[in-house]
Amino acid sequence: MISDAELRGLLVDCLRLWDVVGRVSAEAEGLVITAGDARCVVERGPSPTRWFLTAGARRRAVPSVPALLSAVRRALGLPAGIRARVGAGAPLV
Repeated sequence: MISDAELRGLLVDCLRLWDVVGRVSAEAEGLVITAGDARCVVERGPSPTRWFLTAGARRRAVPSVPALLSAVRRALGLPAGIRARVGAGAPLV
């Protein structure tokens, strides 16, 4: 299981990777992510839900780290990331 400190570190690293000026802070309500006018909150959920992501008036259950990162990108208004393609037909980089 990923700790809150590890999740915060991952989210901070992702903001840098996504070229987003923002911050992730541990608050009483959960991990608060702010970037510009966007704000979302990540809080732990009961099993089998790992987390809940609240952005604006919408609160959604998130089952995994990849799903959480995708949901945070959408909540911050960022386009989807580049998907890796492996195997025949994948472009050489």
